[in-house]
Parts: sequence; structure tokens; C-alpha cells
Amino acid sequence: MPELPEVEVVRRGLHDHVVGRHITRARISGVRVARRHDAGAEDLADRLHDVTVTAASRRGKYLWLALDGEDALIVHLGMSGQMLVEPAEAPLEKHCHARFDFADGDPQLRFVDQRTFGGLAMSPLGPDGIPEALAHIAPDPFEATYDQGAVVRRMKLRDSAVKRALLDQTLVSGIGNIYADEALWRAKVHGERVCSALTKPTLSRVLDHAREVMSEALGHGGTSFDALYVNVNGASGYFDRSLHAYGRAGTPCDRCGTLMRREHFMNRSSFSCPVCQPRPRRRSVA
Repeated sequence: MPELPEVEVVRRGLHDHVVGRHITRARISGVRVARRHDAGAEDLADRLHDVTVTAASRRGKYLWLALDGEDALIVHLGMSGQMLVEPAEAPLEKHCHARFDFADGDPQLRFVDQRTFGGLAMSPLGPDGIPEALAHIAPDPFEATYDQGAVVRRMKLRDSAVKRALLDQTLVSGIGNIYADEALWRAKVHGERVCSALTKPTLSRVLDHAREVMSEALGHGGTSFDALYVNVNGASGYFDRSLHAYGRAGTPCDRCGTLMRREHFMNRSSFSCPVCQPRPRRRSVA
């Protein structure tokens, strides 16, 4: 699933190609693309008629287009969602579920989703500019309102794995499985270490590395493992070539040369170095 850098790349493309343009018509096909919009696809299309896109915004892994008035179009990319800017005469993609026409003519904006885990929905904007449907999502490390000290204090109170905390979008948003593994590798911390057992400086160091690695990934256009993640022009990112942990099981650790390992964690795969990131000692059970 796209994480903060990948979503930010898409947001920047939408800012360049869509913001300030007036939508004259929205066509939405199928019900799954609008399943998060309670009133259904027809209502969603009607509400996207004769509106102007005023901003393309993001918090963590969540993306939305602010519209004139008080609403926003939330775009859930899911596993394979793409927002593409293409000429209106270009052939429709097989899995194109929504397209938007603009008053100034070309290009169109299209929502393409092969696996249909993503979707579109309308939500009122809150006074802070965040859609009400996303009010529960915590600020990400690139936001001015992000308070790392407060996040560290909340993490320190948790008797749960540090990787679980990194993936909790109500604690800090934007970090997913890939960048959590990368941050933990850089910090030399195993993902199953318990937050409350780690020092506050260690927790802060993990978060510093998370921001650092996501910033580097953003400079490379994000991380792409297949053709499903692309920016608005259809180009893939290439940060996967710079990964030190994720997906590298069986290859030498870039720091010590030990073969990297793969473990199961929360129905996901975790990748770490057995030497640089030793597993925590198991608590004895009476």
C-alpha cells in the first residue's frame, strides 16, 4: 500500500495539474469506487459537478482535493489506486472507475484501480482544513502541527511492539510497513521490542530515522515494486533500489554483512538484521 512518500508524489502532481481547474462533469462507474460515500456513486458524481479544485492536500497516507465551498473529495489509493492526468481522447484504461472533465478542456483526471481496494468519497472540511472523515488521523512527521515529543511520550506508555506503534495512524501517520522496517534498521532496533522498555531517546531516534528515510524516498519519487504505483504522469518511483531492510531477506546486511531475515508480524512480513537488530528476550511465563 502506498505510504507517505508515494502519496505525496501523487499530491504534488495533482497540485500541478488539477488545482485551480473547474470540474464540469464527473463520471463514476461501478459501486465499489464509491462504497465509502454513503449516498452512493450517483450522488457523488452529482456533487462533483460544477465545482473548482482549490487545493490538493495530504495527511500521512491520506489524500484529498479541497473543493470550493466546504467539502473535500477524499481519494483512497488502496493497494493499486492511480490518479492519472491524461488527454480526453486517450483510450480508457481497463480499470478506470472515475474520470473528471474540466472547463478548460484537456487533460482529464482519471481514477484507475485494478484491485478496487481504493475509492472516492466526499467529506466536509473541518475548521483545521482536515476532512471530518479523517479527523482521527494523527499529524505526520512533515506537518507543522507534528509534536514528536508528545508522540514519544505516548509510545513510552505502551506495552506493545515498537513497530506496531509506528504503524498506528492515530499515533503518527504516514509510516507503513516498508518505511517502518527501514527506520528500525537504521536505528538498530528490532520491531518487536516493547515501547515501554525502550528509552525516550531511542524512540525519538526511530522516529527521526522514519522521517529521514521517507524524505529520501520522496526525492526518488517513492518506492515502486510493480507497475501499479505510479505518479499522475504514469512514472514509477525507484527508491526500492536504496532499501536496506524491506524485501531483502537472504541478502547481506549493508552494515555488517549478516544475511537479512524475514519474519511474520501482524499479518505482514518484517525484515531485519539478526546481528544489528537482535530479537528481544522472551518474557518467561509462569
